[in-house]
Amino acid sequence: MSSPPGTTVPLPGRPGPASRTIIPVPHLSPPVVRFLSTESGGAVLLLVATAAALVWANLPGGTYAAFWGTSAGVVLGGGGLVMDLGHWVDDALMAVFFCTVGLEISREVTVGHLRSPRAVVVPALGALGGLVVPALVFFAFTAGTPGAAGWGVPISTDTAFLVGVLALFGPRCPDQLRLFLLTLAIVDDIGAVLVMAVFYSHGVSVPALLVAAGLFAVLVGLRLAGEWRLTPYVLVGLALWGAVLASGVHATLAGVLVGLVVPATAVEPEQRDRVRAFGRALLERADPTRARLATSAVRAAVPANDRLQDALHPLSAYLVVPVFGLANAGVALSGDVLLTAATSSLTWGVLVALVVGKALGISLFAGLALRGGLGDLPGRVRYGHLVGGAFMAGIGFTIALFITDLAFDDPALQAEAKIGVLAGSLVAAVLGAVVLRVLGERLPLCSPDLDDDGGLPALPTGAWTDPTRT
Repeated sequence: MSSPPGTTVPLPGRPGPASRTIIPVPHLSPPVVRFLSTESGGAVLLLVATAAALVWANLPGGTYAAFWGTSAGVVLGGGGLVMDLGHWVDDALMAVFFCTVGLEISREVTVGHLRSPRAVVVPALGALGGLVVPALVFFAFTAGTPGAAGWGVPISTDTAFLVGVLALFGPRCPDQLRLFLLTLAIVDDIGAVLVMAVFYSHGVSVPALLVAAGLFAVLVGLRLAGEWRLTPYVLVGLALWGAVLASGVHATLAGVLVGLVVPATAVEPEQRDRVRAFGRALLERADPTRARLATSAVRAAVPANDRLQDALHPLSAYLVVPVFGLANAGVALSGDVLLTAATSSLTWGVLVALVVGKALGISLFAGLALRGGLGDLPGRVRYGHLVGGAFMAGIGFTIALFITDLAFDDPALQAEAKIGVLAGSLVAAVLGAVVLRVLGERLPLCSPDLDDDGGLPALPTGAWTDPTRT
């Protein structure tokens, strides 16, 4: 049972009356807590959608492929936009997912944990290792084969599944490890987005790309002008999505760009003064004009990034990502397909890259950064936690499946790669869970046993913390 603040408890490992005073330490900030809880719930839905996709794809009649191949769109006169349902999910709905990724990157770089060099060095180098080493491992299996084009498949981590699995560990998994892996996943997402934009875009249209560049400049101008309303960003963002789609670059890049541009900086004190002034005016006399002004003042007092993320992140976690899993995880697992996959260098390349490449790359690069004193991991994070988390980072589900469809046009290669993604993600989750359970508390601390507020000893496991403190 945890102790309240201000009480004393025996020092661990020391007999007698020696004691120490429990001092509250900063916990995860409310935005991060909301992010983690939403991701955990979304991971459950994604798992259910994946199972449903596998069952549906193996039912007789071919209804799975027929449904997602159904054309839908808007036609006006001789023009319009028509795609099959699968592409609407991949190109349109996933733009919402990548917009939330861009929003999270922008917020963390501007006001979050990525603004501190020492806090970001270790997860950033770990993410770099988690991008490079899996690609090299994959090439070792597929060099000289048609499957080599899928080198981008095993490089990314699925944040939703990763956080969802971590949520099962409770006290055995320090919150600082979740924060480390969340930061690593953000840097990992940056690398994956760049890979998709540079290496998996085909048939680029220069005029459409110039239009997209002009629209992006408009977004930047809105930010520089201090525009706090979301409507202009959303309208220009929709136009940007259409231009990027027409350019041949994958349309989800538009979502990332919008997320990166929407302002995340803290509001000026004058904005809060306006909230008080308009609030008092509304209390003095309630009328529609004063209510509208007070509402606008309250909205302007919250950064546009936070407001858009608050609106989009639940939509992304609870709808977009599960629907994506339903549309892309369906693989017909016939005996012939499984036999082919069992002997396929592509399948084994993806599986080994996700399981071994991710764990080795993250552990090695992050470990070197820690041993070299380039950064640190505050709190109770041990090397056992780091290695277990590195294995779990091999859960590469969402973006791995996404890049699979970009890398391969051949359905047979797509099936082999997807089987590797599903199997590799499952093995990585199980191994990560085992390592965290077995080694989590047994290896040394990654960093000196200090907290963030001036060198006080870190709390023993189970010590009181206030989850509302930031």
